[in-house]
Amino acid sequence: MSDSGSNNNNGIGLAGSTFIVFLILKLTHNIDWSWWWITSPLWIPAALVFVIVLVAGIVAGVKEARQEARIKEARAKRLRNL
Repeated sequence: MSDSGSNNNNGIGLAGSTFIVFLILKLTHNIDWSWWWITSPLWIPAALVFVIVLVAGIVAGVKEARQEARIKEARAKRLRNL
């Protein structure tokens, strides 16, 4: 009897199977691609995640810097009004 609450994903997934297909085609000389493209199903998803995290970090940093600038400006304005 299986537990309906658990989700076991033991497959190799789309990226893994695509890599295996590209690898077999390369080793059987059916394609003459660079090894960069043969392994691309493995590294492109990781690169996309890295870029997304990097952009999110930059956006968060800019947002934080703008908020700090507003706080600093409000403090300066308050000091001028004293």
